[in-house]
Amino acid sequence: MKRCIWTFGMVLGMLSARAAAQSDCPGVHEDKPTQAQVRTMVDARIASHAGRTALYALQISTGKAVSVDGDTPVQTASVIKLAILYEAMIAVREGRARWDEKIVLKPGEPVGGSGMLHFFDTPLTLTLKDMLTMMVIVSDNTATNLMIDRFGIDAVNARVESLGLKNTHLYKKVFKPAAGPMPADQPKFGLGKTTPQEMATLMGYIGECRLQTGTDAKGPIFHPLDDKDRAICDVALTMLKSQFYRETVPRFLPNGGDQTVASKTGSLDAVRNDVAIVAGKTGPMVLSIFTYDNADHGWTVDNEGEMSIAKLAKTIVDSWSPEGLDPKLLVPGLGERTCPATALQQ
Repeated sequence: MKRCIWTFGMVLGMLSARAAAQSDCPGVHEDKPTQAQVRTMVDARIASHAGRTALYALQISTGKAVSVDGDTPVQTASVIKLAILYEAMIAVREGRARWDEKIVLKPGEPVGGSGMLHFFDTPLTLTLKDMLTMMVIVSDNTATNLMIDRFGIDAVNARVESLGLKNTHLYKKVFKPAAGPMPADQPKFGLGKTTPQEMATLMGYIGECRLQTGTDAKGPIFHPLDDKDRAICDVALTMLKSQFYRETVPRFLPNGGDQTVASKTGSLDAVRNDVAIVAGKTGPMVLSIFTYDNADHGWTVDNEGEMSIAKLAKTIVDSWSPEGLDPKLLVPGLGERTCPATALQQ
């Protein structure tokens, strides 16, 4: 089967029209029964004044899709750290960074919130891989800031823009003042903004190991998948599979999603988000779920926003993969048995 390139973040009509020209790849199509179930659950949250939800989910191998306000800009909270991770992966691929290079945490640099590094004595030296692991697994804010120092806000934003993610943006470091003038919408979004579709796109690139080499008139160009790519993507997927916060997408899945879910969460008082790859036996899927304006501001595992994400994820996964999950598919390239629903020849 011909290899194809994913572009998750377009509207469904454009996706279907483009895919129709490629007979060997399924077109993205709305899964109407699942969409109806999801819509009912989302409407119930709104009716009960619990909060709002925006989501986009796509099963890669079949093209089944569900979207509720999937192109609505939302607060990322720590989900924006996926953009930093992807830029780091490209830098390693291009030889501009090494997993084993030393990063020094200096006095005065630690910040609070999620993570562990602010509890450690400084100066402290860790590797680049260690810092990225802390950023992903426990969403360490100090590690995040050091990675922003290493790769640069401008570079991260240039990367996502070159991928066609026009509504995804990293604004500043965590709990640090902005280094310069901020875009007018920064106060609304805080650390970062995105849309469910765009973040599904980015997570899909990480899972399918699409490491960008450039752009052309059709969009991003990716390096042909090779062993070097697989090694880099395996490091990233191992981080995402080892996610410490598992009360959202993995919560109600078999074995708590152990080794079958790779995810990155993001939380604020009124925000709970999770973007995940789920390795269904019928094919891998990407779930990108954002809840906001949440009435429940509590920080317990039974937070209503987190429970809502978990229930939505179970509904979608049970519908698309009733046979269960398969950890063998959660590898770089996602088993290389998928055919992207949007067919751009590689």
